[in-house]
Amino acid sequence: MDEFISGGNSTVPKTNDSAKNTKYQKRNVYIWDMDETLILLKSLLNGMYAEVFNGLKDVQKGVEIGKMWERHILQVCDEYFFYEQIENCNNPSLDALSQYDDGRDLSDYDFNLDGFSSSYDDINKRKLAYRHRVIAQKYKKGLHSLFDQDMIKLWDDLYDVTDNYTDRWLSSARACLEQCSGGNKELTPCIDSADTKFQHINVLVTSGSLIPSL
Repeated sequence: MDEFISGGNSTVPKTNDSAKNTKYQKRNVYIWDMDETLILLKSLLNGMYAEVFNGLKDVQKGVEIGKMWERHILQVCDEYFFYEQIENCNNPSLDALSQYDDGRDLSDYDFNLDGFSSSYDDINKRKLAYRHRVIAQKYKKGLHSLFDQDMIKLWDDLYDVTDNYTDRWLSSARACLEQCSGGNKELTPCIDSADTKFQHINVLVTSGSLIPSL
């Protein structure tokens, strides 16, 4: 029986002789605005978050929390994500220049001596693609693979302080994301014995620079 895969605005049939049932793949795409939605930063730094509460929140405390986030984020970006080198080379995603990456083994590559500059020619695009590849690999492993216990505690404490100050804003956003990214959901078929599967895709968008936003 034919298996139908929904793609774009059309439904494309794909023959699968071994399939016994018709399966319909449905895709739920959630687009999340990170800026002052999933995370808070700018409104902490400029005091606007606290001002909304008409004196119930300590404005200066919020500003100090925002400054701590800003300082630690930039420190991580500089130390692990080449931010000092690529700050002026913003791209929409880490795979935006993947076509320039020739797959070279980077285990012995010296990123401080490769002559990279912000000039947007093909040579520098390849060097930038190398950096994006390394950043993606580190990001996939998680910051726990980079930080020692003291640094992990520092970030955990900052998260808790921020969550308490914002009445669990971060925890609520995280719980919502986890619920929406809970994998494929099997639903009771509505026609005959067909299976309906849902795939959940989360897309994060931001007006900020790529590397600090990660």
